[in-house]
Amino acid sequence: MDDHTTIADLRTAVQEFVSERQWESFHNPKNLSGSIAIEAAELMEIFQWLTTEECSQTAHHPPTHRHTREELADVVIYCLALANALEIDLSQAIYEKMAANAAKYPVETSRGRL
Repeated sequence: MDDHTTIADLRTAVQEFVSERQWESFHNPKNLSGSIAIEAAELMEIFQWLTTEECSQTAHHPPTHRHTREELADVVIYCLALANALEIDLSQAIYEKMAANAAKYPVETSRGRL
């Protein structure tokens, strides 16, 4: 589906979901950014006390994979909702941030290093 779904499609789906429930008044930057942080923490919790090897093994375990998928979707949904609320062109923001990151971390000096 990723090959055929645009960010605009996803933003529209999120906006329709929000509008149908009349949740616009709750979708302000404070609430949405907090929700992103909460959902990201729930995603982190899945792997919290696991070693790197255990994470790799567990991630492919069907119940854990399903849970990870759900939490990741929650994070992205709230990100899309925040982009909608603030009228941010997410594609443009991502490309601009990637360009800034490329300048900050040139391949020659960053390859294989964090």
